[in-house]
Amino acid sequence: MDSKWSPASWRGRPIEQVPDYPDPEALESVEARLATYPPLVFAGEARKLKKALAEAAEGRAFLLQGGDCAESFVEHGADTIRDFFRVFLQMAVVLTFAGRSPVVKVGRIAGQFAKPRSSPTERQGDIELPTYRGDIINGIEFDEASRLPDPVRLEMAYRQSAATLNLLRAFAQGGFANLEHVHQWMLSFIKDSPQAHRYQALADQISETLGFMRAIGLDADSTPSLRQTDFFTSHEALLLGYEQALTRVDSTSGDWYATSGHLLWIGDRTRQPENAHVEFCRGIKNPLGLKCGPSMDADGLLRLIDLLNPANEPGRLTLITRFGAKEIGKMLPPLIRAVEREGRKVLWSCDPMHGNTVKAANGYKTRPFTSILEEVEDFFAIHAAEGTHAGGMHIEMTGKNVTECIGGARAVEVEHLSDRYHTHCDPRLNADQALELAFLVAELLRKERVNRESRQLAAG
Repeated sequence: MDSKWSPASWRGRPIEQVPDYPDPEALESVEARLATYPPLVFAGEARKLKKALAEAAEGRAFLLQGGDCAESFVEHGADTIRDFFRVFLQMAVVLTFAGRSPVVKVGRIAGQFAKPRSSPTERQGDIELPTYRGDIINGIEFDEASRLPDPVRLEMAYRQSAATLNLLRAFAQGGFANLEHVHQWMLSFIKDSPQAHRYQALADQISETLGFMRAIGLDADSTPSLRQTDFFTSHEALLLGYEQALTRVDSTSGDWYATSGHLLWIGDRTRQPENAHVEFCRGIKNPLGLKCGPSMDADGLLRLIDLLNPANEPGRLTLITRFGAKEIGKMLPPLIRAVEREGRKVLWSCDPMHGNTVKAANGYKTRPFTSILEEVEDFFAIHAAEGTHAGGMHIEMTGKNVTECIGGARAVEVEHLSDRYHTHCDPRLNADQALELAFLVAELLRKERVNRESRQLAAG
């Protein structure tokens, strides 16, 4: 691969998952306007995230990455963002308390609008139209006008991302994340769920600890980390024209950063080494994610690692495995062994969602909660057996009480899917299921911590 890179060098490469815009000049005009807009995130924030991810890669922190499958223009609102952020904080508190280490909080939000699709068209009856690719590209309604890719949607996505980021920063830094308000984070529909007593017990322990800290002079007024938190954004780098328009030179380092989000990832369908998405991502200095599905082999993974992280920089590259509960035991160990053998510094994270998608008898696409739990448990067990770190979890979830994934302690049955199936693309965990998953992972983290401490004690 030619070592020369620029934000536009991807345009000379083969590319997958690109919408066919009917008016290239209109697209070029929108991208030119976007290039003049303010950045959504800043280089210093991306460097801070990279440093936190490097800690997670060494087992001194844990990555929690989650959010919507595909953000929508229709559902954008303050309550939706607040409910997501509240559940995300709940999950992070559960994981932090169990692991006794920081949780790196990264949302699939403020930019996760575009989705790769398995087919370029969709058929309903005798009508065949372009596939819905996310609100940043076209509309979900099944008619010719909606499904036509519209470049104006790029600006709509930018503006929604800016508004979302503004509110998220206010929540993270303005007092909503204050641990002294931990009891107030309970969503109304979780109060009656099977998880309520577990979260309440944890909240009581935290409150008791905070009471002791206040007694010795440590409170939220004197200790900023108790009242605020770092929260980062991420999305799949799919629409490279949009990403290029928002890629800027950092004035302090002279490096190029994508300012559309703190972390960008390359999907399982667009990770061809010689193609456009890898070419674009290799040149930006943001931390990167790389989705690894069943078609990934060890040699292919090592080649991609060399392209995306040639300096072997800690925190630069997160490998997001998405094999499915039936395949992870066969697929993951050879990849771990190859990476360890070559001394590559990566963070391993588990995506237990995408490999466990099935079609229910009533036609709804869903994900069994039992399969999600099984893949996460196997992910931790495999890393324990290999002597490596299970460093993170990547999930699709919402703060709303949807019925999209079947199972969970307050079971969603197949016949319930039609009740509140609101996703624009793939099924998401509802708040109750997300919190239940957090408790499972918390127990796995606790066991990992206890085993690590025992080994350290035995070593003297």
